[in-house]
Amino acid sequence: MTNKTIMITGGAGFIGSELVRQLIADTDFFVVNVDKLTYAGNLASLQEVSDHPRYKLEKADIGDAANIGRILREHDPAAIVHLAAESHVDRSIDSAAPFVQTNIVGTFILLEQAMQYWSALGSAAREKFRFLHVSTDEVFGSLGETGFFHESSPYRPSSPYSASKAASDHLARAWHHTWQFPVLITNCSNNYGPCQYPEKLIPLTILNALAGKTLPVYGQGLNVRDWLFVSDHVRALRRVLEAGTPGSTYNVGGNSERTNLDVVHAICERLDELLPNSPHRPHASLISFVKDRPGHDLRYAIDATRIRSELGWMPEETFDSGIGRTVEWYLENRNWWRRIRPEKQHNRKLRRKGFDAYPASLASG
Repeated sequence: MTNKTIMITGGAGFIGSELVRQLIADTDFFVVNVDKLTYAGNLASLQEVSDHPRYKLEKADIGDAANIGRILREHDPAAIVHLAAESHVDRSIDSAAPFVQTNIVGTFILLEQAMQYWSALGSAAREKFRFLHVSTDEVFGSLGETGFFHESSPYRPSSPYSASKAASDHLARAWHHTWQFPVLITNCSNNYGPCQYPEKLIPLTILNALAGKTLPVYGQGLNVRDWLFVSDHVRALRRVLEAGTPGSTYNVGGNSERTNLDVVHAICERLDELLPNSPHRPHASLISFVKDRPGHDLRYAIDATRIRSELGWMPEETFDSGIGRTVEWYLENRNWWRRIRPEKQHNRKLRRKGFDAYPASLASG
């Protein structure tokens, strides 16, 4: 790309902040972070780049067409990486409206503004421009005990969250098919790693265990997910942006299937090793099985053959190495997560369900 500006939506979130940090650290791109800064957007995750001359924060809602149009005109990006989304399954079950508004309507408005911007570019810039839409494996629904999700797998979303992401995927794909807008789509498995908001399974389990709280696990903990370390995912996104074919979809997986219960036990074992004097050892004694959530998919598993064979990407972290790095990061960065408090309104809903904190669900990263 001759133009060295990339616009990232949701750049203060978990995956977005990792992408911002990587781009600032080892490329010469100017990064424009467009983020509404909802509860899951954490500027502390971007502290190391906040004053960098190649970084700019634009606090904006992707559903604000006028503001998005202004940002595009002012910064003239060569690519957009669309990560902004409501992403927690339990929240979507409690209230689907924000998921429809952000994930569907917001993506539609972003696509409209991006295509208007792209259409006005010169021919060379228009040829090189890319719009990378980042999605989830949850759009495919549930697998049985065998098999994998492929890029051609039919969509069978099971929750309001996954349905809203499926809809946004279809919009992005339609913009390419109808107008040849240069869209790329990725569907990833469950992300984990540093800077993840503690409503998701892995950080919630770590923080509850440190506090001696119960570690709630849905059902019998037998639901299976493929786990993908966040820095590996971001390397995949960068590779797709660099060399992916417009109109194509790439599945991104960590080749690390684990049951819910296996994940929680792995965290407990790592905490037992790192905190030999903890009064809560063995931390696995804190595990508590709770009523399963509605529509809980049994198993997700990604076939990442296409991105491996066409673009040469492979995950670098195993689950064991990644979970070790993750637990250590939360132990070493207590100031980061101590400032985070889930909203009072949602806490009240959780207490009515019998939880001290967010249930250990398996919403994607």
